[in-house]
Amino acid sequence: MNKTETISLLLSEALAPYLVTLAPQDSSSDACLQVCDASGLLVLERQVKASQLQDQRLLVDLVDGVQRDLLIAEGRLQPCVIAAQRHAGQGSGLAVGL
Repeated sequence: MNKTETISLLLSEALAPYLVTLAPQDSSSDACLQVCDASGLLVLERQVKASQLQDQRLLVDLVDGVQRDLLIAEGRLQPCVIAAQRHAGQGSGLAVGL
């Protein structure tokens, strides 16, 4: 199993029950991350920098961002709620993590 397959498997576990495909881009070291639901319908697609897949902190940030985007796609979280929470956190000097 190569590194891309290993990372793809880890992403699938982190984003279950969604199915994750991580495919290398043509000439760059970047990748295309596709997230599909159980029926195979594409829910989310994102270009991913190679650095995000090689650094553990950046990989965690990637998973957090994809989970947030999935909540938005499912209609369980509104983008305006995220903006309001961030704005409230800036006013008090506290960071709001999603």
